[in-house]
Amino acid sequence: MTGSTSVPTRGDRRPVGAIGVDARSLAPDLARGAMLLLIALANAHVFLYGHQLGVRGYPVSETIADRAVTVVQMTLVDGRAYPMFAALFGYGIVQILRRQTAAGLDQVAVGRLVRRRGAWLVLLGFAHALLLFSGDIIGAYGLLAVVLAGVLLRTTDRRLLSVAGLWLIVTAVFGALQGVPLPDGAQALLPSMSTRDPLLAAAFRAAEWVGLTLSMVLFSLVPALLLGVWAARRRLLDDPERHRRFLLWAAVVGIGLAVAGGLPMALMAGSVWQDPAVTTIMLAGSLHAVTGYAGGIGYAAVAGLVAIRVRDRRGAVVAALAVCGQRSMTCYLSQSVVFVAVLAAYGGGLGDRFGIAPTAALAVGTWALTVLAADIMRRCRHRGPAELLLRRLTYGRRPG
Repeated sequence: MTGSTSVPTRGDRRPVGAIGVDARSLAPDLARGAMLLLIALANAHVFLYGHQLGVRGYPVSETIADRAVTVVQMTLVDGRAYPMFAALFGYGIVQILRRQTAAGLDQVAVGRLVRRRGAWLVLLGFAHALLLFSGDIIGAYGLLAVVLAGVLLRTTDRRLLSVAGLWLIVTAVFGALQGVPLPDGAQALLPSMSTRDPLLAAAFRAAEWVGLTLSMVLFSLVPALLLGVWAARRRLLDDPERHRRFLLWAAVVGIGLAVAGGLPMALMAGSVWQDPAVTTIMLAGSLHAVTGYAGGIGYAAVAGLVAIRVRDRRGAVVAALAVCGQRSMTCYLSQSVVFVAVLAAYGGGLGDRFGIAPTAALAVGTWALTVLAADIMRRCRHRGPAELLLRRLTYGRRPG
């Protein structure tokens, strides 16, 4: 649906489709496009197998380059990318609410729309896991939308922040458990990654997806989602210039906390801090998990600050990142296609030969190609196929 389409009157009561590209805010799309680089880096090493695994499932670093990349990723990427993704998802829910209520729908109808969209996301996430990658995040966000739609649309800001703060305690405990060393002899973070038989690997992925999705929903994503809803109600990224001072504070403090809180676990994962006690690893895991939310919010704030700086003078890089963000699901799924084709045992089978450094290079290259592909789609006036599918499933076929 384009921006020129007429808006239904209050008597129509039908959901309006997606907002026109020209009417979209720059900062959220810019944040999503840049975030996909972090998602690629966070996911790529999960496809490795046949290596001795150390702290947080990272292969024990064998070279200086591998150690350096592990430290950087654990400090700036792992546990920071998905909170940012969750916050932007929550932000998007409020944008849907705002657009639909302006078109005449009440909150009950909007809640049904959000739940319907969430249910389709769950199914798309399962398909992604069954075919490609059990570490899928789409299904977890969809499940959150199904379960929490009514709460997110009606809860007061004060309660949102209170629940987010309390849920961080759960996140801290989960982070500590993630720090527990893997059993001796473990050579893949997920059993499916080292399984060469395609059908058996698919069965493993389906089972892994259920466990991973539930754990993300219960232990990891809720605080960031709630903070994203709170931020959207204040239009922090829709009207960033008005909130410049807050965004600057959030960027500096958030990223600073993420670096300081992530460094202990990063040094352990990179084999720089060797043989720490299990209790030390668990404490570092809690700190890493909690400060990851600060980092995710800080990264989103940076996108808002960049949007202020560029305004309407978008260069080629900013424009390409924004159109990548507009097609974030398509680009995200494309990453899995590449990683399976190159690394997974049920695909290209090179995951037992790659270290962390070349895997990170593959992730960066893959992300860059998706940005380029998104920009080509823009030039050809094509939306992302995954976005078109979700839109059709959510809103149905619309006239015109």
